[in-house]
This record gives sequence, C-alpha cells and structure tokens, in this order.
Amino acid sequence: MSELPPDLPRLRTLETWLQLTLEQVRQHIVIAEQQEAQQQRAVPPPPPDWVVQLGVGHDAHPVAVHVGGCGTAGKRARPISRQEAIRALTEGVEACGLCRPDSELGIL
Repeated sequence: MSELPPDLPRLRTLETWLQLTLEQVRQHIVIAEQQEAQQQRAVPPPPPDWVVQLGVGHDAHPVAVHVGGCGTAGKRARPISRQEAIRALTEGVEACGLCRPDSELGIL
C-alpha cells in the first residue's frame, strides 16, 4: 500500500512541489560548492618570523633557531618571538646554517 495520494490531481500537485523543492536544493548545493571553493582558494597565513626547532623526546629541548618558513626546521618547529629567538641564540641554541637567523637578527 502506497502513502501517495491515489488521484491524478494530487499526484500532479505533489510532483510540482517535489520539482520546486529539488530546484531549491540544487541552488543551495551550488552556493555551498562556491563557498567551499572560495575557502580552498584562501591565502594561507604567512609563516612566523622566527621558529625554534625542538629535539626528539618527552622533554624536547630547543635544537636550533630558524627564520620562519625555513624548510629545514621540520615538523617539531614552534613559532617564537624575536626576543625569544635572540635569547635562545645567546644562550647557546644553534643557529640554522641555511637560513642564518643569527645574521638576520644581527647576532654574529
């Protein structure tokens, strides 16, 4: 037994309503796709000015200071301020030999 009306006029009315509803859903899909595409095109945030690379282990200590965006900093790099970068370098943390944060900071 069907839940649809048995007569043609009501079936035609239901068909019209379903077509209109489907069109509204399709319009919302287009809008959602446009918004998603726009978000994917969004510009990523700039890298931090300075990062510290941490060693491996539970109590990972700073291993090297890098200029932000340096590819050798690796996945264990954390953003730091200019003052923290200067302090780390003056306290003996190694400066990256590739991006030379010590030169950028004026510490030689």
